Amino acid sequence: MPVQQISIQDFITKASQFPIADVRSPGEYLHAHIPNAISLPLFSDEERVVVGTSYKQRSRQEAIKIGLDYFGPKMKNIVEQIEVVLNKQNTKTILVHCWRGGMRSAAIAWLLDLYGFEVFTLKGGYKAYRNWVLHQFTLPYNLQVLGGFTGSAKTETLLELKQKGEIVIDLEGIANHKGSAFGSLGMKPQPTAEMFENLLALELNNASNLSNQKSAIWIESESQRIGNINLSTIFFNQMQQSPYIFLEVPFAERLQFILKNYGKFAKADLINAILRIKKRLGGLETKNAINFLLEDNTEACFSILLTYYDKYYQATKLAQDQKKQFLLVQNTNPTNNASTLLAWKNAQ
Repeated sequence: MPVQQISIQDFITKASQFPIADVRSPGEYLHAHIPNAISLPLFSDEERVVVGTSYKQRSRQEAIKIGLDYFGPKMKNIVEQIEVVLNKQNTKTILVHCWRGGMRSAAIAWLLDLYGFEVFTLKGGYKAYRNWVLHQFTLPYNLQVLGGFTGSAKTETLLELKQKGEIVIDLEGIANHKGSAFGSLGMKPQPTAEMFENLLALELNNASNLSNQKSAIWIESESQRIGNINLSTIFFNQMQQSPYIFLEVPFAERLQFILKNYGKFAKADLINAILRIKKRLGGLETKNAINFLLEDNTEACFSILLTYYDKYYQATKLAQDQKKQFLLVQNTNPTNNASTLLAWKNAQ
């Protein structure tokens, strides 16, 4: 079967069944890529610059000749890489894309087709995928937002809801950040803003395919900024306007949760995080919090910080108060609280 060029929607559908080969340069792939795609660069970063410069300054034909010099020695290795991938997935079908759906994907697709694989290329390339990603944030979703003061175990409760069969999107998990000045502790490095959007768009698309009018997509209440990443303004506004349930957990229970989850980190890391909020926390409270920490009175330190975050949360969430519903729970047990939320939801 000859190489087939398909639309972005067909590509997204097939991507759930077959592997994707991203033939852009390693640097382009590292910056951001289609989730689950493998990197199969036609050119290295340096080679791409040489070919691109030749294309602009000399001619298309000259650029192709230079590209063939780079491509020729790699052909066998490219085939063998894809052969390993496809054998693992027990398929002969591969999806291929480059930046605009031009010469790079055409060259790799020709080679893989010649070898005997079934090859589909993406019309418009990664650029078409990015347009699809941005469009996902403009679509309406049946969101159910879960809020609560810091230390309410909201993320853990959402993950428990997922275990119980609910549709959940974990924004902090995608962003590799828990949202506060302490949110990077114990987390992997954050993805680029573009990669975060790619991951979130796919999650939204998958969740939307599973959801319906009676099946909400659970999502945690967040600020628009999660670490170094900003949520799409359109999508964030939709979150702000969606049904909102607020978990009310006693301060003492939340403090113990924070101690368990953050007390294990090095004092130097905790102090650096405290200093990041010094301006809002205030000089005296910053000094007291750090001194308590240095004296190994972590509970007193975290009590100051939790009080600060409670006040900060209240100040930034006033706009949602009119549509906010409150659900009082006794502790931060995610299993119990997920069951309570499901009971609440079923009673609506």
